[in-house]
Amino acid sequence: MTRSDPAGDAAPTSGPSAPADLLDLQKEFERTLLGGERKFTRADVSRRAGISSDRAERMWRALGFATVPDDEVAFTDDDVEALRLVAALEDDGFIDPAVESSLARKLGQTQSRLASWQSAMFLEFLGRSKLSADEAIEVADLLLPAMERLQRYAWRRHLAAAAGRAMAGSEELARGIRAVGFADIVSYTRLTRRMSEAELGQLIERFEGTTADVVAHHGGRVIKSIGDEVLFVADTAAQGAAVALALQETTAADEELPELRIGLAYGSILIRLGDVYGETVNLAARLTSECKPGRVLADRELAAALDGHHEYRLRRLRRVSVRGYHHLTPYALQRAGD
Repeated sequence: MTRSDPAGDAAPTSGPSAPADLLDLQKEFERTLLGGERKFTRADVSRRAGISSDRAERMWRALGFATVPDDEVAFTDDDVEALRLVAALEDDGFIDPAVESSLARKLGQTQSRLASWQSAMFLEFLGRSKLSADEAIEVADLLLPAMERLQRYAWRRHLAAAAGRAMAGSEELARGIRAVGFADIVSYTRLTRRMSEAELGQLIERFEGTTADVVAHHGGRVIKSIGDEVLFVADTAAQGAAVALALQETTAADEELPELRIGLAYGSILIRLGDVYGETVNLAARLTSECKPGRVLADRELAAALDGHHEYRLRRLRRVSVRGYHHLTPYALQRAGD
C-alpha cells in the first residue's frame, strides 16, 4: 500500500503483506528519483528555505502534491532548494506574488501528466525485459539523466521559438490576436463503446500524433489535447486556415482515423500560463459543435481577414443560435480550387 506525498512520489508503508525485498526496491527507486534521502519535516523545509510554513504548504498543494503530517520526515534537499528558487524569483520581481500559486499549479499539472506517461512506459519496459531488481535500478540511473536532458532540450527550443515570435511579432500579435481552432472527433462516445481500452489508446495516440504533426508543420501550436478534442492556435488567419484544412485532408486520407469537425475563429485572446481564454476561444468551440463531419466552419472575423486571399474560399451560411450566441454567422472554409 502506498500514500502520495509532496515529493510527488509514493512513500512505501510497511505492513505484514509487504515483502522486505519489495520495500528495499521501492526505497532504492525513491533515492534515485528524488536525488537523496528523505530527512526533513514540513517545518524543517520552510525554515531552511526561508519562507513561512503556510506559503510552503500552498506551494505543495498548488503543485498537486498531497499534504503530509507535520512530524513526518518526507522531504529532501531538492525540496528545500526548489522553495528557495521560488522565493528568489519572487524577490527579484520575476514572479508576481499574485500568480505564484497559479504558476505552480500549471507547472504541477504539466509535469504530472508527463511523469504518469513516463512511469507507465518504464513499467512496461520492465515487464518486457524481465530485469532483476538490481538491473532495474541500474537502468533507472541511466535513464533519468537522459530524460532530463531531453526535457531540458525541448523546453529551451520551445522557449526560443516563443521568444522569437514575441520579438518579431506584428501589432496584431502584440495585442493577442490569434486564430483559434478546435478539432473534434465525430461520434467519439459511440466509438468508445465499441473499442477495447487498448484500441481506444491506439486511436487517441494516433489522433494526437497526427494533429500535433500537422499543426506544427503549418506553423500553429497545440495548446492542449482533451481526449477527443485538440485546441490549437496560429499567429495569422491564413495559418489557422492552413492548419484546419490540412487536418481535415490528412484525417480523410487515414483509414484508421474517424472524421473530424473543426471550428475556427479569429480575434483577441487571453494567453495565460500556457492556456488561452476569451470570446474567440468560445466562438471556435461553438462553431465546432455546429460543424458537419469533414468540414471547417469559421467565424465572421476570420472570413473578413481572408477576404480576397487567393488560396481560400469562404461561403456564408445561414445564421444559427447556439449557447451564448443567438445570431452566429458561420462561414464554410474551403480551398479556392475545391
